[in-house]
Order: sequence, then C-alpha cells, then structure tokens
Amino acid sequence: MIICKYLFPIHSNYQALTQENSYIEQTIEHLFRRESGRIIALLTRIFGTHNLELAEDVVQDTLLKALEHWKFKGVPQNPSAWILQVAKNQALDVIRREKLKNKFADEVHHLLQSEYSLLPTLNQLWQETELPDDQLRMMFACCHPSLPAEAQIALILKTLCGFNIAEIARAFVSNEETISKRLYRAKQVFREQKIKFEIPDNQQISSRLGNVLEAIYLLFNEGYNTTHHDTLIRQDLLEESLRLGKMLADNPRTCTGEVCALLALMCFHTARIPARTSESGSILLLQFQNRALWNRELIAIGLQYLDQAAQSQHISPYHIEAGIAYEHCLAPTYAQTHWERIIILYDLLYQIQASPVVALNRAIALAELKGAQAGLDAIAQITDLASLKKFYLLPATLGELYAQLNQPDLARFHWQEAWQLTQSPHEKQLLTEKINELRLDDL
Repeated sequence: MIICKYLFPIHSNYQALTQENSYIEQTIEHLFRRESGRIIALLTRIFGTHNLELAEDVVQDTLLKALEHWKFKGVPQNPSAWILQVAKNQALDVIRREKLKNKFADEVHHLLQSEYSLLPTLNQLWQETELPDDQLRMMFACCHPSLPAEAQIALILKTLCGFNIAEIARAFVSNEETISKRLYRAKQVFREQKIKFEIPDNQQISSRLGNVLEAIYLLFNEGYNTTHHDTLIRQDLLEESLRLGKMLADNPRTCTGEVCALLALMCFHTARIPARTSESGSILLLQFQNRALWNRELIAIGLQYLDQAAQSQHISPYHIEAGIAYEHCLAPTYAQTHWERIIILYDLLYQIQASPVVALNRAIALAELKGAQAGLDAIAQITDLASLKKFYLLPATLGELYAQLNQPDLARFHWQEAWQLTQSPHEKQLLTEKINELRLDDL
C-alpha cells in the first residue's frame, strides 16, 4: 500500500478509506489495552491458569476478528460489548473442541463437559459484575511465590495490561529474547503447578501486593512518558493503570495504604498532563507549564487517597513520592515551590530506598534551592554513580547545571551524551533545542 501511494494519485475516496482504517486500528489498540486483560482474566477463571496460552489465543483471535469485521462494517456503537460477545463465542467453540482432551478449571470442568450445562455455566461466568474480581484473581495468580519477581511483573504487564514483548523489554531495560524466555518459563510453572485462580488470604496478599503495584506503576510510567511512540503521552496506558489501581482500592481486602499512596501519586502526575506539552507536541518542563491547565479536580481526588494512605502505619516509597508530587501541585508558581520540604522528603525516601536515582533527584532539588554548584557537588557524592552511566537523566541534568554555571562546552558535551542514551523522540527533540540554544548564545 505504501508503494501504491507513490505510484498513483491519491483519490479522495482512498484518503477517506485510509483515515477510516487508521481510526479502526487506533480503536482496536485502545480496546486491546482496556479489554484484553479483562477477557484473559475471565477466560483463565474458566480454562484454569494452566491454560493461560489458550486464553491468550482466544483474545488474539477475537481482536483479529474485530479488525477484519470493522474495516468492512464500521466500528459498532458499543465496541466493548461486541468484543466481549465475540470472545464468549470463541470460548464456547474452544471448550467444545477441547473438552475431551483438555482439563479446564477444577471448579467448572464438570459443568463444561455437558451441552446441557455448558452454555448456562458460561453465561453465568460471563457476567460483567464478576470482571473486577477476576482481574484481581489474575493479578495475584501472576504474583504467585513460585515465580521469580521479574516474571511476576512481566506476566501482569502481558496478561492484564496488554503490553507486547517489546514494551516489556523496554520496561525492564532488557531484550525481547530474555522477556520471551521469562514469560515461557512462567507459563510452564502455571502448567505444572496449576496455580489457583483466587484472591489469597490476607498474609499472602501483603507478600504479593508489592509486585502488583510495581507492574501498575511501570504501566503508568510508560503512558506518562512513552519511549517508543509518536506521542509523548499514551492516554490509554494512563487510564488502564488508574483503573487497575482503583480496582485494588475499591476492594476491602486489597485497599492498603500503599495502594492508596500509589493512586494518589498517579493522580497528581496525571493532573499535569494537559500542560506537559506545547501546541506543537514538544515537552514542556515543569517550570514552563501553565498551571491553570492542571486538573484541580484530579488533584483533589489524589489528596483524598493521600489522606487515606496516611492512616497506614507502614510508610512506603509511594507515600513519599506522592508527597513530593503533591508539593509541586501545591506551589502556585515554580518559583514558589517549597524545595526545603521536597529535599526532606527525598532524604526520607533515600532512607527506605537507597538508590542512585533517588539521590540524583535529590541533587536536582538541592540545585533549585542552593544553586547549580551545590547540585553538582551532590551528584559527585552519589554512591554507585557509575550505575547511572546509561541513564539519560544523569547527563541531561549535568548539562543543565553546567549551562546555569555558564560553561557551554561542558553543557553541550553532556546534552549530546544524553541525546545518545534516550530512545524517546520527544526527549531527543528537547535536548536538541537546548543544544541549539547554546549555539545561538555563542553567536
């Protein structure tokens, strides 16, 4: 089709068809994020965790049918309901085909063997009221202690969040082959151990919840600042991460202080989305954002979750990160940001999560309070600074601080290094603009 576009004049009907197909593909991608996790969870409840790949195949076939059908018939009025119905029909076909050679979930296997009870059972299990609980069960099945932590998070991103292998690899700063092997081994554990599809008891919930929250936060970060996409912000991923977080908060058994703190953090960051980019789509750093565009209603919701999180006796990193984000939301202007409080919060965060990334962010805040040289001195003192050598934010920060100290050669050197390290086209554009500004200043 790309070749034809250059060989023949583009007819108006062709343009309309291309735009329609693009819209359908975007709709499918959005629905894949929103619906695939729900349907996989529901199908896993029916098929059993040992048949997870069978559930994934049904979802994949359903979405392919949607793509083929909608290109000719158009997007239906209720696409979510259409996909659910087609997935149900696909599941019915699979059960009829596999019932004599495959064992389904113990709780329903005997009911799926007879045509008399098959359809009523499927109809009952397919009730929308069951979907949130099924997704919670799926979250905790993915975080079974038999699986390594990295495999747990990868499974959640794949099954519940609709991540593809490449996206998971980027989230883990890994390669696709490693992630594929990790997912294969995880599914092998599911097959061999027939891990139960259930919300565990309270003691097991607390031990598994951390990885669930980490997966949701990875999903949110990919949406907030995507690394390989035409747009800086992926609204579908933001919505999905907020939905999964709220699902945990709405269930009394999983509504912990840590869950509420993460929800508060995501609300505060999402509230700034309308001001994060210019009209041309370029990144706008915090000091240049129009705060009148911030979503004050969402900030208020985040504050409610933060207040709820504060009632917990356990203080998690999400509590402190949410506190830092709220300090930025409180400031009427960038100049009025309370950097002293933010540095105190970073000190507290470093006590419970001593990482060079936390130390780097603290140094950035210190530079805002005491000047660029203080920031450079703090960076020089970071333990294990070498571990950040491939983290673009380190040279990007050094470039900014040297620019403030009127050392353009060093600033340019570090910004060029940062440009090489980031894969985000939007971050590359921002760094290019900064480098070009230095050249103008030299004239």
